[in-house]
Amino acid sequence: MTLADRIASYREIVEKWLHGLYHGMVEGPAFELIEKEAEDTDDVFMLACFADAFGIPSPISYYTAELLPYLADEFAGWERRLWDRGTLVERKGQQYHF
Repeated sequence: MTLADRIASYREIVEKWLHGLYHGMVEGPAFELIEKEAEDTDDVFMLACFADAFGIPSPISYYTAELLPYLADEFAGWERRLWDRGTLVERKGQQYHF
């Protein structure tokens, strides 16, 4: 094994380690925040469209019922998340550091 091969091997190991460190310190938390914000936005949109599923009268429910075939896959998970109040309160508490 030549010196150039050893240096290339060492450099590859250091690059992998630095990428893992960067991902763990910068990319990972940023991705988590982006995912939480996207989920919150989806929750607000679904609640605006299907508020009558939770007993909240909505005058636009007649029109938003047309969206149900397109959002049916997401509807079950969204409904489960909203009915689980502990998770909802816990997530909002994390957002404001409670």
